[in-house]
Amino acid sequence: MSLRPVPAPSVPEATARVARAAFRKGCLAMRIRDELGPLFEDEQFARAFPRRGGPAWSPGQLAMVSVLQFAEGLTDRQAADAVRGRIDVKYALGLELDDPGFDFSVLSEFRDRLIAHGLEKLVLNRVLERVDELGLLRAGGRQRTDSTHVLAQVRTLNRMEFVGETLRAALETLAVAAPAWLRQTVAPEWFERYGKRIDSFRFPKGADARQRWALTVGEDGFTLLQALYAPDTPAWLRHVEAVQVLRTAWVQQYHRDEKGVRWREGKDLPPGRLRLSSPYDIDTRYSVKRGAGWDGYKVHFTETCEPDAPHLITNVVTTDATVPDVEITAPVHDALAARRLLPAVHLVDSGYTSAALLVAAAGQNIELMGPVRGDTAAQGRAGGGLGQDAFTVDWPARTVTCPRGQRSISWSAQRKPTGTEIIRVHFAKTDCDACPVRAACTSAKSKWGRSLTLLTQPQQQALDQRRREQKTDEWQAAYGTRAGVEGTISQAVRVTRTRTTPYRGLRKTHLGHALIAAGLNLHRLDAWWTGTPIRTTHISRFARLGLELIA
Repeated sequence: MSLRPVPAPSVPEATARVARAAFRKGCLAMRIRDELGPLFEDEQFARAFPRRGGPAWSPGQLAMVSVLQFAEGLTDRQAADAVRGRIDVKYALGLELDDPGFDFSVLSEFRDRLIAHGLEKLVLNRVLERVDELGLLRAGGRQRTDSTHVLAQVRTLNRMEFVGETLRAALETLAVAAPAWLRQTVAPEWFERYGKRIDSFRFPKGADARQRWALTVGEDGFTLLQALYAPDTPAWLRHVEAVQVLRTAWVQQYHRDEKGVRWREGKDLPPGRLRLSSPYDIDTRYSVKRGAGWDGYKVHFTETCEPDAPHLITNVVTTDATVPDVEITAPVHDALAARRLLPAVHLVDSGYTSAALLVAAAGQNIELMGPVRGDTAAQGRAGGGLGQDAFTVDWPARTVTCPRGQRSISWSAQRKPTGTEIIRVHFAKTDCDACPVRAACTSAKSKWGRSLTLLTQPQQQALDQRRREQKTDEWQAAYGTRAGVEGTISQAVRVTRTRTTPYRGLRKTHLGHALIAAGLNLHRLDAWWTGTPIRTTHISRFARLGLELIA
């Protein structure tokens, strides 16, 4: 299909007349068209379409349909039906009343084109640009970020299910790609062993029997891989995606040497961030947070939170489930800088903060407002212990003075295995042994007395300052604004399919989240224009009764 860009159509007179008669007070889709005009132009999507071929449905209109679709949590089929049958959608798109619309498969093809040509951010960026033109969005001020889990569109598998299903997936693919070759390669018992989906209830009973079954699967997998990489096997079979997944999975899960095939165990397994968890979605990962595990992704929403403007989502980041929040803070700032929407204050929870990030954010004129962890040393955790804050650091002199007036005798710049620069400080053993408060300060039995680990001066000072200020009532009151981002997560879950992606793969899932953000922004703009107040946190009747009793 080829693209022949045309200007966005105005709303036909008959469509406008019927729509205004049906919605006398207006509705979301109509208000968006009236206030923002045609949001998307065909030219913006030109590189995603060839210049030759049959005419394509307008990508500008498809983008608008996609935003409205995710704003209401519709499936592709429901969205296509809405274009054919809903007058408010025809109004938003500028369609005639008798326009037949398109087949629902066009929407998935449109999303594939956006991903293939790196246009995942275009739709959200265009919404933000248009809102900025109206003066409803500006840099500076406050923004806040939070994340939630996203379940993958695949089953969660234990290790034995995973290896069995991975081998079965490769066999299924080869049965289509090279049936004659496969028929000559596999053993007859494989048809019984891998002919059906691998489920734990089909496994043999007993730990030893299951262990033998897993090793048998491992041997079968290596046999298949050896046949695939044989000189007389067509080379193209090795590049089939399911075969590559099988090869990676077997490297991660099994050993094979002169002693035979055996499971990898413990530290011999690759870290969870690298380990495949499904043969059908190679981007998904398994993670655990607060005792709850899930197979999938995480999505991070950043939104404005000024009282005199609509609260709009300005950035979306999607990662696999194992990526910690602290790795997302800097990419969020970089993305906001690219959009020229850097905040003056960025409100986050403790998962997004570190001493290094406090310093880096300050370098971008951002106050990263989130709590940091307290002193993790045993003395800092103890109620009566002498924590690190009881010591005075003289940075120019490279010495530290303890609460009893003793000065350190060693100052050594070092680096952690992770690359973090640190400073190790030691006090003399003789000074500490004679100290009357030694029991509250150190239990060291080495050649040193009390030891301290400091960060570099800018990071340590930023960390110490935050630890002091986060204990004050003023800081806590200002930080209270962060809690409002929980409402964004709640709205995204209630209105859309945020916590369960309908797609496989990180890029498709991220595109869905970007469209969700654009759709939620339309809801928030509509609420702003109609004067609808932001909902407060729901409190059950029983909980409210308890609060009344306390009062």
